[in-house]
Amino acid sequence: MNFEALQRRVRRTEAVVQVRMDETVQQWDTLQATWRRSWTPGRIVIAGLAGGFVAGKLEPGGAFSGARWLQMIGSVSGLVASAQASIVALQEAGLAAAAAATAEAASDDATHPDEPAPAQPAHPQPAPGTPPQAAAAATELSEP
Repeated sequence: MNFEALQRRVRRTEAVVQVRMDETVQQWDTLQATWRRSWTPGRIVIAGLAGGFVAGKLEPGGAFSGARWLQMIGSVSGLVASAQASIVALQEAGLAAAAAATAEAASDDATHPDEPAPAQPAHPQPAPGTPPQAAAAATELSEP
């Protein structure tokens, strides 16, 4: 075989590999999305019950020891703490986005001084479902 034929063969093989890689990535993304959608709360509970049943049948004695209870409590508390941390991070991201929008609006107002600024409330109310800030929480708890 001459050199040009080998180059064509290599280019064709590289193109096939690229197409197969793209197909694999697309199929992996589809599988991942399907896997995440399939884990509904009911299925999670059923999987937990089935796993607990199997663990109870396989464990000699059939009961947790004191060390296992402590290990389980530590794991659950870590899970709750990480969930709370992610919720706080999401709230902080929302507050940062709101602050950026406010700063952008303020800079727009500074560039257009002839336009009247929108009225701002003296004490903005937090969104429903968000925990109060530390000072507000202390005030609410100390007031009868």
